[in-house]
Amino acid sequence: MFTRFYALFAVTLLILGFVAPPTFAQDAGIASLRETGKAFRSVAKEVSPAVVFIRVEKEVKQRRMGADLFGGQQFGNEFFRHFFGEQPQLKQPKNAPRQRQSGQGSGFIISADGYIMTNNHVVGEADKVTVQLLDGSEYSAKIVGTDPPTDVALIKIDTDEDLPFLPLGNSDKLEVGDWVLAFGNPFGLSHTLTAGIVSAKGRSGIGITDYENFIQTDAAINPGNSGGPLVNIDGEVVGMNTAIFTRSGGYMGIGFAIPINMAKGIKQQLVNHGGVTRGQLGVMIQELTNELAESFGIGQRQGILISQVMPDSSADQAGLEQGDILLKLNGNEIGNIAEFRNQIAMTSPGTKVKFLVLRNGKKIKVNATIGTKAADTTDNPINSDELPELGMQLQKLTPELAKQFGYENSRGVLVTEVASGSIAARAGIKRGSLIEEVNRKEVNTPVQVKKLIMQGKKEIVLLLLRHGNSSRYIALKMEK
Repeated sequence: MFTRFYALFAVTLLILGFVAPPTFAQDAGIASLRETGKAFRSVAKEVSPAVVFIRVEKEVKQRRMGADLFGGQQFGNEFFRHFFGEQPQLKQPKNAPRQRQSGQGSGFIISADGYIMTNNHVVGEADKVTVQLLDGSEYSAKIVGTDPPTDVALIKIDTDEDLPFLPLGNSDKLEVGDWVLAFGNPFGLSHTLTAGIVSAKGRSGIGITDYENFIQTDAAINPGNSGGPLVNIDGEVVGMNTAIFTRSGGYMGIGFAIPINMAKGIKQQLVNHGGVTRGQLGVMIQELTNELAESFGIGQRQGILISQVMPDSSADQAGLEQGDILLKLNGNEIGNIAEFRNQIAMTSPGTKVKFLVLRNGKKIKVNATIGTKAADTTDNPINSDELPELGMQLQKLTPELAKQFGYENSRGVLVTEVASGSIAARAGIKRGSLIEEVNRKEVNTPVQVKKLIMQGKKEIVLLLLRHGNSSRYIALKMEK
């Protein structure tokens, strides 16, 4: 009776106009949401069978305290560094008993014969790796190879049957705002799906890996998602979930994934060689700021500035010079330093490349052959004797000072003091820096430095500055 009464009451309100009837737009919106849900379900059905749960074990000295974290599951120092920052290290006695430490993560099958991609920090130091599929079947996996600088690892399981695997997409085609889905095993919750969008691309300077070009997403990623796939709406892998930004230990809306295009090249080298060999050009490089661009006579900020060329390097042999501005690589415009560094590093040694270079206001073409990068070589980004205008004191470089500051066989003018808050200090000039050039001219005495600064009468003074083994250009904006 009450049900009929309320139904009649609702109809009466509708007739009298107190309640608006559903509009076509509302119906269309609901229909659109239903279609989105269907798309997510379809992707989940296709992707989930190829997503794996990874358990790892490693024999370590028994902890004296705090032995079990997160309910008995331990993840290793790399895991905690990525997700929670540096953790306190407990000292262990030399004769401490050994125990099995366990951890977990995610991965995804990329071929029917059992190759699986995951993060290095998931499996890199493990003695034993076990993989569990969606149907609950378990396999012992072997580590094919790892690459700590990119946090990519490749493992393999052997089975008589063809395994479901995921197609690898093209991460370069991703755009900010695109839908992405993150799969994995957060906190051990097997085969979890979260949805979000691409928040940003090309994230670098985060400090997670040596070579960074991360996809940023707001799809929820938590501890245990590491190594799982980030897929597009077509079910293609576009990234590998790697880390989150967090102050709480859990999801805070910012997750990072390795672009699959970067991981593809690493994977192939791991399959072929079990390790990764990177390319090297042999230069110190720095961003071309607006001030530097003006100093070099460039109308707009573009390219990357070479601040130093290593002797006998590929760059040196190709004829690249200090002060050159790299505009294009193989016909493509050069973006930021991180992107360029990644491109060179992922180029096989021996590969011939073409640069478009701006030198002294003229564009020239330079051909180079990429060399082999050693563990600590270059292609890295750098960041009366008083000059009161700039806030620093200078001194001629004597043999004694050159030996003291490590500038043997060098020429230039030594910076002996930098005033706090001065133009020089704000530009990053420090005591012990060596001024090699002023406005593209070599200097050997404090008098030369002062004359060139005063004669130029420019609003911006261009210095070539060396500190330690690296040199870089600095554009100082003079205060009027």
